[in-house]
Amino acid sequence: MVEKPTVLHTMTRSKRMKPVQQLAQRRERKAVQKLGQSQQYLQAQQAKLEELRAYRDQYARDFEASGCDGLGAMRVQDYRIFLSRLSEAVRQQEAVIAQCCARHEQTRQQWMESRGQSLTFDKLVDRYRLEENKQLERKEQKEQDDRAQRPSSDATRE
Repeated sequence: MVEKPTVLHTMTRSKRMKPVQQLAQRRERKAVQKLGQSQQYLQAQQAKLEELRAYRDQYARDFEASGCDGLGAMRVQDYRIFLSRLSEAVRQQEAVIAQCCARHEQTRQQWMESRGQSLTFDKLVDRYRLEENKQLERKEQKEQDDRAQRPSSDATRE
């Protein structure tokens, strides 16, 4: 009994690797998406820090300017307490940004990894296709050579 070749055996290596290549490409796309989201979040946190700094700096300038007008002791104390709270909010936001930067770097590394894998599978599939094309060309050339070497059917009839 002769075994029929399975579908897997009749498939070329490049076609068998296609699902793996597509999976790697999907992973890379997801990693790029996460990287973009991470970048946006980091930028939003940096903008928030800049707003806090600007507000604190403006408040400090206002405090200094009004200091010349002879503020009462309670008012000076309130200014200092609020300015201290603003400075603490700036420090906390700087810590948030440091954490965001660390997470963003991890996300970037994950993207680089997935990009490398995707490129590897792309190159592998391309190499398999090239080999398959060369094999096909050799097979076609061999068939042409075989046909050329056979005596033509017209010559054998005469």
